[in-house]
Amino acid sequence: MTTEHGPNKTGPLRDDEAKHEVQGEMKAGRSVRADEFREPEAPGEDQPETDRAPDTTLTGGTPPGMDADDVELRNDLARHLGMSVYPAERDGVLSALRENNAPDGLVSLAANLPGGRSYENVQDIMRALGRGTEERRT
Repeated sequence: MTTEHGPNKTGPLRDDEAKHEVQGEMKAGRSVRADEFREPEAPGEDQPETDRAPDTTLTGGTPPGMDADDVELRNDLARHLGMSVYPAERDGVLSALRENNAPDGLVSLAANLPGGRSYENVQDIMRALGRGTEERRT
């Protein structure tokens, strides 16, 4: 038995290197590239949107107190807000969503947030919008 070696072969060491290269981006939940031209392009308007659970609902991944729409909204908010925005008031949330190119529907929904209070995390925002949040089990 012979082992082939070459520049296109992968193995555990290369897998670890690749994992390390994308670790920051995975933890951030957004792109961390400094050069905009290195960003992957968003799908075009003529391309279909993907569904996380085609022909099904997200029952297995839906925590108590939330439905699939709440989970998706929470994920979208978290992805477009990041962690550095908190604590934030209504205007700070709206500003961060616009800066991070959030969809118009998400910005419009966040415009319904009550002003004059500070939001510590995405759960606070979900509660203020009257949406479901995870119920803690004791």
